Parts: sequence; structure tokens; C-alpha cells
Amino acid sequence: MPSASVLRVQIEHTLAGRFPSALTPAPRTVRECAAVGVAEIDRLLDGGLPVGAISEIIGPASSGRTSLALAFVAQRTNAGQVCAWVDVGDALDPESAAASGVNLRRLLWVRCRSEAARAKGKRLPRLGQALRATDLLLNARGFAAIVIDMGDLPPEQGREITLAAWYRFKQAAYESRTSLVVLGKAASALAAAAVVLECTPGRLDGTNRTVWDSHAFDVKLSREKAAGGLMRKPPASTWTAKSAWATGTKL
Repeated sequence: MPSASVLRVQIEHTLAGRFPSALTPAPRTVRECAAVGVAEIDRLLDGGLPVGAISEIIGPASSGRTSLALAFVAQRTNAGQVCAWVDVGDALDPESAAASGVNLRRLLWVRCRSEAARAKGKRLPRLGQALRATDLLLNARGFAAIVIDMGDLPPEQGREITLAAWYRFKQAAYESRTSLVVLGKAASALAAAAVVLECTPGRLDGTNRTVWDSHAFDVKLSREKAAGGLMRKPPASTWTAKSAWATGTKL
């Protein structure tokens, strides 16, 4: 009886004309990524956030999620690329974005208002406005990065977005080579996300009670989708934002 290796060679030889290397595994491809601009996070991600895919940065308020997204957008806009910030809660502070290094001339700010827009005669809530805007931006192409900031929404609202919608965004991001970054209190894109970063507040360092010199954030890569499937990595990084915030200012 011929061995398994002999049978394999015979089958591949038979199928070679129609299906070359039928039993040969496809080679792994290196994932294209873009640097976040924070050395500790770029090391954690082996280079940065994926291009043409969905990344989620989640955590409570003051956990560093917005700071990470602004650092990433600053990298892209200062490289001459155009980005968009879909602001579900209308919470983005342009002065803070500029202080983080974002080139505001290359940032499209989509503000979702409480006085909801109308679509087909019906009022469209903020989240609906954000999803519609994201769909239009992805299909327009030309944006290196699009951030959907759902940080002010309760987690259950984010989970109302259907998986079909996330997979549609995933395909559109892949075709347009856009890094789609989702900010929220909890993960909502589920299996459609290539990377999920979990942020938690760290320590505060200050010279007195009214001014903070720096704020340390703990970041965990909770899920990463690679060519071979899903793999998990342990908590791995702490990074520090050096600045000064007055007491009571939202970080």
C-alpha cells in the first residue's frame, strides 16, 4: 500500500493541470500596518494598527482611548494623508486634537447632532447618522483613517449595530485601504475587528493638586486576527502621556 506522502504526490500530479499545488498551504502574508506614534503601543502591535481593517480601542472614560486615536490620526495627517473623525457624541475638542499633533487641515470632522438629521422623512438618531456617514466615507475612498468615536454611548447601543453592518464596513475598509478605528466603552464589532485594544487608567503624576504632569495608561491587546486565525496575547504595555491637565478636565 503506498504511503500518504506518495499518495499526495500522485494527487497533486493529477490535479496539477487544473489546480496547481492543490494541497500546498497558502503562504502567510505580512499584514500591512500604520504606526500609532506611541512606541509602547507600536511594539505591542508589531508595527501599528492594521491598514484596510477594523481596530477597536475600548475602555472607560479617561483610559487613554481618545489619546491613542489622536496620536494615530496625527501620524497619518502629518504624513500628508487625509483622515476623518465621526463624532457620535459631538465631543471632540479641536484644540486638544491640535495639541496632540493632528493637522486639522487634513481632518474631516463629522459632528453628529442631537437635532437629528432626516432620512426618508424619518428622524435619524446620532448613531444612525454616524453609521451612514461612515458608510459614505468608506465608499468615497481617499481616507487613510476613519475614527468612529462612540465613547459617550452606553455599551448596549454599540451592540445594537448588526454584525452584517460591521462586515460591510470591513469589506469597504479593505477595498479602500482605510484603517477604521472604533472607540467605545466595550467591543461592538465582534469578529469583524482585526485588533481589539483594552485601555485602563493608570497612575497620575503631578507636582501639586491642581496640575498633572503626566498620566500613565495600561493597554492590553485582547484580540488580534492574523493570517492563521485568532491569537491572544497577555497584558503587555503601559504608556505615559506627558502633558498638563487642570483638575476636572476630561482626559
